[in-house]
Amino acid sequence: MAATQGQGIDDILLNISPTGQSALGLVLALIMYGVALDLRVADFVAVFRRPAAPLAGLVAQLLVLPAVTWAITMALQPRPSIALGMMVVAACPGGNISNLITHMARGNTALSVSMTGLSSLLAVVTTPLNILFWAGLNPHTAALLRQVSVEPLSFIGSTVLLLGVPMVAGLLTVRYLPRLADRLRRPLQILAFVFLIGFIVAATASNWRYITVFAQSVLPFVVLHNAVAVGLGWGAARVLRLDEADTRALTIEVSMHNSGLGLALILNQFDGLGGAALVAAGWGVWHLVSGWALAAWWKRRDPASAREQGAA
Repeated sequence: MAATQGQGIDDILLNISPTGQSALGLVLALIMYGVALDLRVADFVAVFRRPAAPLAGLVAQLLVLPAVTWAITMALQPRPSIALGMMVVAACPGGNISNLITHMARGNTALSVSMTGLSSLLAVVTTPLNILFWAGLNPHTAALLRQVSVEPLSFIGSTVLLLGVPMVAGLLTVRYLPRLADRLRRPLQILAFVFLIGFIVAATASNWRYITVFAQSVLPFVVLHNAVAVGLGWGAARVLRLDEADTRALTIEVSMHNSGLGLALILNQFDGLGGAALVAAGWGVWHLVSGWALAAWWKRRDPASAREQGAA
């Protein structure tokens, strides 16, 4: 790919007004508050009853994928903002859409919900730490962090605040105001989704001249990155010899991240760095495509039958 095209991606900065920054903070809070409203104690009890599968998935998702992502960026040397976007997405927890996709794929939906809940809780700490650690190990993204003036302690503190406060508020609402939680859950999730789609559309419209650059310079990395995540989830399940329903849940959960959270973080914490934002937005679209494709394939195969064929 031409260096001028890649550099064009790096040069994109999505300028956001102070009002826009405040709106982004609100969207980020809504995302995490909405996630917390979906969490139930029973989901976590299920994890402790059968810990091998969810723990393997969390290790693959929160530890292995960020490390592999760093290795990919070092080997393939994408432009710095693209590499940073990949690392941000890899550091994000699972997204709630994975629960629906797992259900459609006839996988273990309870396992998917448990993993999403746990990864979302852990993300308050793991997301900023993974971003700073792995981006700091790549000299190109480390330079980019300095360029956009990301101070490690400030970044960790502000991210914990942005993610942790709404998460705690959501958990408290579920615990003490369950009826209010039931009323707010769906509207808030829809509202956060609409806001994020609005930011994606606005960013695309204002940078339409880069759409060809995106297709050539960003999309291949998004597709490869997602394929690696699919392979990690499936591989972790096979190593543990999980049954077919658990394998499907693990594969989908590891490969479907909360890219909306990643996009909001990039816009809010990284000065709207366009290349990174395009990676997060592109992942948000592509993981739906790959997830639906997996679900369509697995939906036609009964988990029990698939397990028997695999054992034969």
